[in-house]
Amino acid sequence: MNYAYLFAAIICEVIATSALKASEGFSRLWPSALVIVGYGLAFYFLSLTLRTIPVGIAYAVWSGIGIVLIALAGWVLYRQSLDLPAILGIGLILTGVLVINLFSRTAGH
Repeated sequence: MNYAYLFAAIICEVIATSALKASEGFSRLWPSALVIVGYGLAFYFLSLTLRTIPVGIAYAVWSGIGIVLIALAGWVLYRQSLDLPAILGIGLILTGVLVINLFSRTAGH
């Protein structure tokens, strides 16, 4: 269940970060509201995750998967392209998250 909370936290954070661009400096009401609610829910779900998963592991997974999903959201929603070094770097981040989850005993499986 803890990884379900972490996944929910990641999705809420990705939605909030995507809406942050659409809020245009908090000058648009609904995207701004989505930012506030999304980040609030993200941190709530992250706090539930931290009951059993170590903070370093949870944050590594959160940030790694979040980076990949935000890059995808930027590409789909805002037509922001990535060059080869950016794609390789994101791939290395994702590889790090996989190594933590597959091989680390501290990941709290």
